[in-house]
Formats: sequence, C-alpha cells, structure tokens
Amino acid sequence: MSEAIRVGMSEIVVAKAPKVLVTLGLGSCVAVCIYDFFLKAGGMAHIMLPDSSLSSGSRDKVVTNRGKFADTAIPDLFEALRQEGALKERMVVKIAGGAQMFAFSDVNNTLQIGARNIEAVEKILAEMGLKITNRSVGGNVGRSVYMDLETGGVRIKMLNSPEIIL
Repeated sequence: MSEAIRVGMSEIVVAKAPKVLVTLGLGSCVAVCIYDFFLKAGGMAHIMLPDSSLSSGSRDKVVTNRGKFADTAIPDLFEALRQEGALKERMVVKIAGGAQMFAFSDVNNTLQIGARNIEAVEKILAEMGLKITNRSVGGNVGRSVYMDLETGGVRIKMLNSPEIIL
C-alpha cells in the first residue's frame, strides 16, 4: 500500500512514486495535478481563489500564502516540479473541483467561486503552455482527489456517483 500524503486547503505538495497525493472534500476549490511520467513525480495544488490581487486589495502587497490562489499556486507548483527535474514537455495536467456548492441569486457572478476558479486555472495553464489532458469540474457536488504517483492516474470520488478515473 502506497503512503498517502494529504494536500490541505491552499497547499502545494510535490512528491515521487510510490506516494499518493490526496485532497478531500473539494467544493469550489480546484485541485491542479501535474505529473512527469518519466520521473514518476508529480504535484498537487489545492487552490481556493482565482486571483491573489482580489483578496489583498493591491498587487503591491506580498501574498503570504501563495498556494491559496490560482495565479500564484500554479507557477509555484510548476517550478517545484522543475526543481525535481521534471520537464515541461513531459508534464501531464489534470484538474478537478470548482463545484457550485450553494445556490445564490448572484447577478454579478461574484459568488460563483467554483466557476471563477476553473476559468482562472484554465487561463493560467494555457498562458504557461501547459495543456489540460483531463478534467472533472463544475456541477454542485464536492470531490475527493487521489493522485497515484506510480501511474499518474487521478481518481475522483463524489457522493452518490461512480468513481471517475482521469
């Protein structure tokens, strides 16, 4: 049995096989999973919010928890994998989460955090030249994500649904 490493909210974790990275109970948050199949190394970022400038009020402020935001967590995850020897051309990217957990009448979409997180993650990955190979996003049900660093497979568990393999 492989050792599971928990990836908490706003955390970025990088490890190698035979470990399994696990994040439980994603609601509007998005898990970004990046894997280098040659090294059998990968990482996961548990992203809470789309943009660090929105919460700090100014781009001049220092972001103290870079794992919390899509615009800081994804570049940091990418760089941490590169430090382990991962190459961009071997990286496989899978994302999960971004559910709308509560119903709101929200004219300006300000409370649509899940959808905004998905949009930000997709935009940043595209800007970095990283292609998403698989995804399980949206809806209104939370997800738990298991990333097997031996195979690069990502399992998604949702309440009252069959398991999904990305």
